[in-house]
Amino acid sequence: MKTILKLKLNSDPRWVDIAAKNIEDILVDHAWCEQKAASTGISMIIHYPEKTKLVAALTALVAEEWEHFARVMQELGKRGFALGRPRRDDYVVQLLAHVRKGGPRERQLMDQLLVSALIEARSCERFKLLWQHIPDPELSQFYYELMASEAGHFVSYVELAKEYCEAAAVDARLQELLLVEGEIVTNLPVRDDRMH
Repeated sequence: MKTILKLKLNSDPRWVDIAAKNIEDILVDHAWCEQKAASTGISMIIHYPEKTKLVAALTALVAEEWEHFARVMQELGKRGFALGRPRRDDYVVQLLAHVRKGGPRERQLMDQLLVSALIEARSCERFKLLWQHIPDPELSQFYYELMASEAGHFVSYVELAKEYCEAAAVDARLQELLLVEGEIVTNLPVRDDRMH
């Protein structure tokens, strides 16, 4: 999985242990992550409506992210948990700070797509940890099912970037952002109430 996703750094192994003990907080944060992923796709459609392939791909992706939101809400409901308020996602905020402003419009789109790809990759890696280690068999299966979808979203975002920008430039920028992502993960505290 790490090879497919190209992540430079694995999650701190302590994360899954503390996440499993705080499953209400993790599910709440996960629900908001799915909502934000759907909103991000909608925002890109709004900003780039002339890019037909992007609109088609992101329309399907948004529908899938919203289905995931609904599924997380079901898991919360089964356990008697409420959605709760959204929390600031420092991981995403720090990644988004590396989207270059100004310059060619396609360059900014490339960065937005690649940052989205990295968020999906990290989510996929965390879902794999939950699938493998969480003691609740129903939730374990749930995260197994979502894991493959997140990997597919990573691939889709990278392919979209290559649709609108030169492949070599996309690959080079992806490598830069992978290093940035690894540094962010290294420097963030291990939280028991966050998916990232």
